[in-house]
Amino acid sequence: MEIERKQADLIDHYVKQASSLQGSSLPILILEATSNPSLFAFSEILAVPTIAQLEGTGQSVYLNMLRLFAYGTWSDYKKNSASLLQLVPEQVLKLKQLTVLSMAETGKVLPYDQLMQELDVTNVRELEDFLINECMYAGIVRGKLDQLRRCFEVQFAAGRDMRPGQLGNMTHILSSWLATSDNLLLSIQEKIKWADTMSELDKKQKKDYEDKVEEAKKLLSLKVSYTHFALLLNA
Repeated sequence: MEIERKQADLIDHYVKQASSLQGSSLPILILEATSNPSLFAFSEILAVPTIAQLEGTGQSVYLNMLRLFAYGTWSDYKKNSASLLQLVPEQVLKLKQLTVLSMAETGKVLPYDQLMQELDVTNVRELEDFLINECMYAGIVRGKLDQLRRCFEVQFAAGRDMRPGQLGNMTHILSSWLATSDNLLLSIQEKIKWADTMSELDKKQKKDYEDKVEEAKKLLSLKVSYTHFALLLNA
């Protein structure tokens, strides 16, 4: 998909930039990356050694900002805003878009009331405009706005960065899914085998029936011939 290709190109660009920069140049790159309207994944940038070296320095606040955009939501920012840098409008928009993606990870039907609370949106019109113009047109989600049920039905959502420790849980989920798939496949195979058996039985029953019909026809033909012969004798 176009959005995935663009993401990969941007990530590669910022990783290369971060690898070649030092000191005061890194905060500028972090601000640029978190404001980029087309970038929604940051864990690979976080993994760059020069970025990780900001930990414990006077510039660690920029590292925390990058972590927020990799794993956090708008609610997380509001709770910790005192210890974080003030966001520019482009970053606010980005973090709210990422919040929708996080919500889509845990549910495919997102109630309007929950969305409005998480995004600090005051009315349905504003919420629907945001979902259409800033999320669906951006290509990060696809879905259906249901005004009657007051919910957003998610059909597709771009994935976010996996949080530290989340890989183990993801592996467990995938293992459970594979086990369920194997059981389902076995059940389908057994049903196919049963259907084949029933089909063979049906074929045998049909042949037996056709044989009996043929036998009855022959007996009837013999009876007709015998009757005709008897009539000729009595004539």
